[in-house]
Amino acid sequence: MSDPLTLVSAMARLRRGPGRGFTFVGRDRQERYFPYEALEAEAWRRAAFIQALGLQKGDRAALVLAEPDEFVLTFLGCVVAGVVPVPIYPRASFKNAAGYVDILAHIITTSGARAVFCLEGNRELVEQTREHGASPEHILDAAKAFEGEAPAFTTPKIAPDDLCFLQFTSGSTSKPKGVMVTHANLVANATAFLGPHGLDRNDDDRGVSWLPLFHDMGLIGFVLGTLVMDIPVVLLPTETFARSPGLWLETITKHRGTITYAPNFAYQLVTRRVKPAQLAELDLSTLRVAGSGAEPIRPATLREFAAHFAPAGFRSSAFLPSYGMAESTLAITFHPVGTEIVVDTVDQAAMKAGRAEPVAPGTPGALEVMSCGRPFPAHELAIVDDEGRPLGERLVGQVVSRGPSVTPGYFENHEATTEALKDGWLQTGDLGYLADGNLYICGRVKDLIIIRGANHYPQDIEWAVSDLEGVRRGNVFAFSVMRDGTEELVIAAEANRGDAERLREEIARKTQQEFGLTPMRVAICPVGTLPKTSSGKAQRRKTKLLFEDGELEEHG
Repeated sequence: MSDPLTLVSAMARLRRGPGRGFTFVGRDRQERYFPYEALEAEAWRRAAFIQALGLQKGDRAALVLAEPDEFVLTFLGCVVAGVVPVPIYPRASFKNAAGYVDILAHIITTSGARAVFCLEGNRELVEQTREHGASPEHILDAAKAFEGEAPAFTTPKIAPDDLCFLQFTSGSTSKPKGVMVTHANLVANATAFLGPHGLDRNDDDRGVSWLPLFHDMGLIGFVLGTLVMDIPVVLLPTETFARSPGLWLETITKHRGTITYAPNFAYQLVTRRVKPAQLAELDLSTLRVAGSGAEPIRPATLREFAAHFAPAGFRSSAFLPSYGMAESTLAITFHPVGTEIVVDTVDQAAMKAGRAEPVAPGTPGALEVMSCGRPFPAHELAIVDDEGRPLGERLVGQVVSRGPSVTPGYFENHEATTEALKDGWLQTGDLGYLADGNLYICGRVKDLIIIRGANHYPQDIEWAVSDLEGVRRGNVFAFSVMRDGTEELVIAAEANRGDAERLREEIARKTQQEFGLTPMRVAICPVGTLPKTSSGKAQRRKTKLLFEDGELEEHG
């Protein structure tokens, strides 16, 4: 009987051959190809340097690396050495540098990282964390730290229950916490979402991704999971996609990619940016999986993408909506691969009372909710009320999950672990319901807006407002505040100053027409000022606090 699989042993069994490896696309769009044998050899070489620093099995090393090749090779070097890598947002701009350094120092300190690997471009910011209480023994330039002949290396024994890495949460609802991901968690989740009940990998698969590698969807979905399941990938720098979204699809065309993934906003952005005249240069016919997750999925966005890129060979059956979170390694539910998306059309008034009552598509005022599919084998999912009691079909409650993918807890944070894991069930903090075995996500428990006893999901309001001309899509936050003992609605939206007066009126009118709500305040904010996490998630609570403290920047 073979030993249980770990990430290290998975690398050793990767099949070698032409095209089997990782292709890294640099910021200059030049490609650097690492066949699996070179990838594994470099991981072991870097492991020797890491061990020579005095780092021992179980020690932590923070990675603040923007270049995909340096990140992946250093991450794997840490894992081979038994050192626990801690991926951190590497920062692409210098907006609010003080806030970034504070979060960086928090993660380095909370993880107890003895070493930090960065690059020349962000080393100065990393050094500043010492002024914020962080005290790593080593701050190293990854481009130089592994030069020359590797020192002697003593191979540590890696077991399935050992920590593989720490995945810090995005901090959308609280300060980032370190999710502990074991080798067993990683292997269980990778074999679930890439196996027969997930993407059902095949020998011709090739992944293409621009997703951030410090975030679970990019890291596990297109690096660690693909190594466990032996799928070659092409990795683009995230900031390259931000500057040129069409490059994502050009890369899929060039490398005949079969699997890709992105949040809702990316499908929306690329639909808007890639013009009809450019479609003749694209071939998306090889794409059998176009996954979507990490943020609420809007059915209209996927329909628009499918219609726009149909001339380039894209098939709508490639869409794969899903649901997951770092505390469950990555994925919790997947839509069945190769089938058309499932959309539930529900009565808006009933949803306010927590019931997902179906109505005919096209019914005025109805809400469309995307199915995120079903849980994997050996994983359980339930919808519960505030007391933790299971709810019936089509009743909205908190989503809870358990199974081999679920984390053992947060690193050195017993209180948060106890709150998140109850009798083995992960309390996701997300609201949803089940219908015909499919999971539908409505929003976050703590973001729910309750006005006059009726439940309102902020995403529904935000999507409606985002459709107005002049509003910056994806940059609308709805939340409630207390005034004279009553909850009142506030909407904050980014737009240009010249549109502010008009949009205050149009947003209030649309919210009243579609939801029967009159906002206490519509705040029109300068572009780029509403707070988001490093992975682009809305920080509604932070926005609410800024508003309540009179510190939310608004156009006059």
